[in-house]
Amino acid sequence: MRLCRFGEGRIGIVEESGVRDVTAALEVLPSFRYPFPPYDALIDNLDRFLDRARTVSSNSPLLPMTDLRLLSPVANPSKIVGAPVNYQKHLDEVRTDAQLHHDNQSHTAVIQKIGLFLKASSALAGPADGIALRKLDRRNDHEVELAVVIGKRANNVSRSEALKYVAGYAIGLDVTIRGPEERSLRKSADTYAVLGPWLVTADEIPNPGDLNLKISVNGEQRQNSNTRYMILGVPELIEFASAFYTLLPGDVIMTGTPEGVSPIQPGDNIVATIEKIGSMEVTVRAA
Repeated sequence: MRLCRFGEGRIGIVEESGVRDVTAALEVLPSFRYPFPPYDALIDNLDRFLDRARTVSSNSPLLPMTDLRLLSPVANPSKIVGAPVNYQKHLDEVRTDAQLHHDNQSHTAVIQKIGLFLKASSALAGPADGIALRKLDRRNDHEVELAVVIGKRANNVSRSEALKYVAGYAIGLDVTIRGPEERSLRKSADTYAVLGPWLVTADEIPNPGDLNLKISVNGEQRQNSNTRYMILGVPELIEFASAFYTLLPGDVIMTGTPEGVSPIQPGDNIVATIEKIGSMEVTVRAA
């Protein structure tokens, strides 16, 4: 199933010809009082929600997708985990381009050595939010990535069990300000973690390790690869991350980008596509 968020936090089931508004199914979610839980309540109760949503959808009108303002399909991740240089050809291009590595050895080391990084959850945006570029005197780059949404609490999970903890997948744009600072700082500006256009539940993508992904800017193709070329696949990334911190429902893992990263400017139009998920159109503006 494909779930989208749109408008003022409404929830829809995505069909070929449009979207069924199933916001009423949120009634199955538990009520909370302060202190609120540090995870996404819908993702934590996804199975219950989907059961109710199937019933609600039968009486729901079909809304044209073109009329909807799509938000991030996940509202409240406790953290966004990034996987740096997780494609060998991207690592090769970083090592040979000073504009990418800025003489910082941590930018050119293998992922097994430098580990993962965190993007601020405040960087999260949906397709309709667009990308609001900061530091326009510096290079800002697009990076298309498979995004993994964690479905249940995961701590010290083995790679053999890892996919059981996945709620679903989405397209991720990990936008990057180039410079000498640590990745977490340069990748955490508002709107620099675009997620969308919807959440595809894990049952529809049994093998996330063989998906074509690509991105174009103003109609020009910039990146085109397949997740089979990831150095650490989805199971390995979940194992790696959960060995250091507990992953909570709604947490997002950005799995890394292939070669072909390049600058974006205000006014650009980005179209990112991942097989079995779909396409996501995002506009770029100055903050």
